[in-house]
Amino acid sequence: METLVRRSARLDLSGVDFDAFRERPLDPATLRCLGYMHDVESHTMCYLRDVLVTRAHADPDVTAFLAAWCYEEHWHGDAIARVLEIHGEPAGSSRVAQMRRTLPKRDQFRPLLYMVGSAISKHMVTVHMAWGAINEWTTQAGYARLAARADHPVLTDLLRRIMKQEGRHIDFYASEASRRLDGHSAAQRLTRRALSRFWSPVGAGVMPAAEVTFLAGHLFGGGEGRAAAQRIDRQIDRLPGLEGLRLVERAVAGR
Repeated sequence: METLVRRSARLDLSGVDFDAFRERPLDPATLRCLGYMHDVESHTMCYLRDVLVTRAHADPDVTAFLAAWCYEEHWHGDAIARVLEIHGEPAGSSRVAQMRRTLPKRDQFRPLLYMVGSAISKHMVTVHMAWGAINEWTTQAGYARLAARADHPVLTDLLRRIMKQEGRHIDFYASEASRRLDGHSAAQRLTRRALSRFWSPVGAGVMPAAEVTFLAGHLFGGGEGRAAAQRIDRQIDRLPGLEGLRLVERAVAGR
């Protein structure tokens, strides 16, 4: 934890040749995916709101990580914004403000639901840690798939830098989830039930359904995409008590 927080930093963009996108622009499908990723990364502060109303705010290790996580995710969104702007796409604070103005009304009640859940069960933090691990696994895999599909050297360079930081986020979430689940049958039951009933791909709660469907199909459709989804499900299987859920494969298949 101390090492992770100490290494937390704004994304290093030194040497990234953003002007190369003017000479070799990205295709529309890639830009559409980047727009989705920009919006989700920029929404991290709002996800943090939901976590902090639970008992997570009382754990100094968790809050130290969340501070570093939120800071780094903000700069991921900012870096993607630069790519979008070069292509004449909406990006940055004006785009984020518009997205937040059009959020579903149920978003206003999300913190209340988490507060009630936290009051009922002390294992809500465990649910958050497992949920966070799955979202980070899918995010990192999504970046890798986008880099492979776009086949643009500068975009690949940028996304690999983002993925490196995402890897550290995965380390925390997955290790915390495993520690909190291991040997705790009540935590396993609650987490399994919550994931089975409520988990959806990261961003599904704030992005239009058509965008979620497009991203899932573009990045996780076809043979290589399905293989990537199955790899994430195998990682979930290794968390105590969560084997066999097939969350990502089912989500991609629309089930």
